[in-house]
Amino acid sequence: MTIDWSWISGHTDDLTTLTISHLQAALSAVALGLLISLPLAVVAHRVRPLRGFLLGLSNVLFTIPSIAVFVLLLPVSGLTRTTTVIGLTIYTLVVLLRNTVEGLDSVPAKTKEAAKAMGTRPLRTLLTVEFPLALPVIMAGVRIATVMSISLVSVATYIGDGGLGQLFTDGFQRNFPTPVIAGVVLTLLLAVVADAALVALQYVLTPWRRRRA
Repeated sequence: MTIDWSWISGHTDDLTTLTISHLQAALSAVALGLLISLPLAVVAHRVRPLRGFLLGLSNVLFTIPSIAVFVLLLPVSGLTRTTTVIGLTIYTLVVLLRNTVEGLDSVPAKTKEAAKAMGTRPLRTLLTVEFPLALPVIMAGVRIATVMSISLVSVATYIGDGGLGQLFTDGFQRNFPTPVIAGVVLTLLLAVVADAALVALQYVLTPWRRRRA
């Protein structure tokens, strides 16, 4: 299997556009997944009867094949980027919700009691004590969800989106391996760079862990 380097050099603009589109879809899904998961995780953490239901529901959604999810969404949002983002968001929920709940569970009860004794209101305690201490576990979920979303964007090629996944379709249809290889390499690079960026972000957001180390 050989690579046609002239094809790559002649399609740098297309590769850049597809890479940006791929990343935008993945990051949009993770951001939306966080917006949904954070309040649901707080409910699951504090209302124990709902914990099993919410986590179980996210697990059930995760078992639906990705192509089936996109097809089911077509009558609602059509052949649009919205369909891609909603479909990917569904898959991020199982990771983000579970990790956020586990992160909140890991906050020591004595720490929350100390904040309460100081007169801190519950919402402020959640935002300034519980979420910061739960951040390492939450960020672990964000990293997994991000890499997973980057890998799944290509499936949206079946509905006319898919970012770098369009290179796979093009290469297979023409029996031309260069676009396929380029798509695989760029997808891997996106996943590695995104994960490294999130590690750096966590490092910046958790200065107390650096001091402890």
